[in-house]
Amino acid sequence: MTKKNILLVEPGYPNKYPPLGLMKIAAYHGPFGRDDNLRFVKGVTPDVLSAVWDRVYVTTLFSFEWKRTSDAIDFALRAVRGQAERVFVGGIAATLMFDEFRREPRWAGVRFIKGLLDQPAGLSLQLSAQDGDFGADDISGTPIEELVPDYSILGDIEYTYPVRDAYFGYASRGCVRKCSFCGVPKLEGAQREMPPITSLVEGVDEQFGPKKDLILMDNNVAASARYQEVVAEIRDIGFEHGATFEKPGSAAVKRRVDFNQGVDARILSKTPMYLKEMATICIDPLRIAFDHVGMRRVYERSVEMAAEYGLTSLSNYMLYNFMDAPSDLYQRMMINIELNERLGVRIWSFPMRYLPVNMKDRSHVGKHWNRYFLRSFQIMLQATHGVVSGSDQFFNRAFGRSYDEFERLLALPHAFIFQRDFYESGDGRTVLDEYLALERRLTHSQKTELIGLLSETLVRRPRRDAFQALVTDQSVSLLIRQLARFHAIDTKAAKVTDIAEVFPELTPDHLLPEPDALVEDAGLYEPLDVTVDRIPLKDLSASSANAQ
Repeated sequence: MTKKNILLVEPGYPNKYPPLGLMKIAAYHGPFGRDDNLRFVKGVTPDVLSAVWDRVYVTTLFSFEWKRTSDAIDFALRAVRGQAERVFVGGIAATLMFDEFRREPRWAGVRFIKGLLDQPAGLSLQLSAQDGDFGADDISGTPIEELVPDYSILGDIEYTYPVRDAYFGYASRGCVRKCSFCGVPKLEGAQREMPPITSLVEGVDEQFGPKKDLILMDNNVAASARYQEVVAEIRDIGFEHGATFEKPGSAAVKRRVDFNQGVDARILSKTPMYLKEMATICIDPLRIAFDHVGMRRVYERSVEMAAEYGLTSLSNYMLYNFMDAPSDLYQRMMINIELNERLGVRIWSFPMRYLPVNMKDRSHVGKHWNRYFLRSFQIMLQATHGVVSGSDQFFNRAFGRSYDEFERLLALPHAFIFQRDFYESGDGRTVLDEYLALERRLTHSQKTELIGLLSETLVRRPRRDAFQALVTDQSVSLLIRQLARFHAIDTKAAKVTDIAEVFPELTPDHLLPEPDALVEDAGLYEPLDVTVDRIPLKDLSASSANAQ
């Protein structure tokens, strides 16, 4: 059999986990499969254009990464010299926006694959012998979805995935829920069981050597009919409570099991069995979703039972910008602070900004939020690496001691949020004081008007011109225009580094979780794009300071 040249392309966005779909396709084509010639690239990599590629696979992830994904598909077409039928595009965005991808005229002829590759390759990839597709006769082999991922391709690129020394897999696919904000029903369908995890672990061990951690990406493992069997299997393969891992020449380190999509509190709270079983494996952290404040009772009960069984390293996902309001989000964050104090646990909150699963950018604003508050909260989270700490001292400093204080922080100029210490106790204090003196004179309706105008300014380009237009707009009250000058201050006007200098009195923050326990947040690291030259305060006459 003549070897084929296969190119695997992941768009150039930053992401925490390696592309599992491409790793399984590599397994199909690689030395343990068809034994084709493989090359994996991340982003546009011109040096591969000189080769002749028989097939190019492009993976997709978040829909809002439409631009980078488009670049990757265009690059793939260049790699095959315009022979679009050689390009296969699949993954999350390709499934959720299948029709949108197919409607793009420049991608006519590209093979867009919807859903999982859960059938033999010839069927999953919709190959045709009549069209001369190699592999079309594979209609009875092991589905690509069930193959042992090929870790070797990760050495083809310089990019380092934050989580890599781990077995990546599923004990189950799909979900019993049909939450309106979630794309899983469309991506994976109804809940169903996957082959035993043992076969995955043994396959990885044999081909690539043992891994330290076990990352299971089930969407609702607690709903699995095999839940207790799954937990028992996890113990049996070396991930029991307290398990350690030692590589030759290295000290032993703790192993970690992570159901990284979270566990359903509505199921956990029904019976102690779920958490009693979970406590027998080295899960760290236990992630529980807390999507809206209406889940408070089942969420609190789940955390209480976790504490009873010694599960004290907890994490939870908090959806926001959906049907909630900022007050709902703050209340949920405070519930965790109270649980920490009452139960002696440590809960890390990871607020996850809702974005429609078929939207090409991050511009969605929930009906109870506004664009300015979303950007303010994003800045707060970037300073804390996306984490809402379980420490009440840290929480109060970062997010406020009450909802009123939280809302006041959300309304501040972004430079004041990003450079909190510089403006509160450093050289910028006089600027902050001047702003606060003006801000105290705003009426409630003027505060609402200011936030609305700032939200509009955030979407206009170029940003400096947008602020200049606002502060010189005679139809806007002078007081609002004076305050708008402060919102035009560059967030990087002083040195900006990380949380250690934003909140210096709390560092080193030994309470922050390890980097591999952080989450991949669809909206957190959106480029802030707020760097504008400061509009001098003198542009508006101080002699008019009393004007309203």
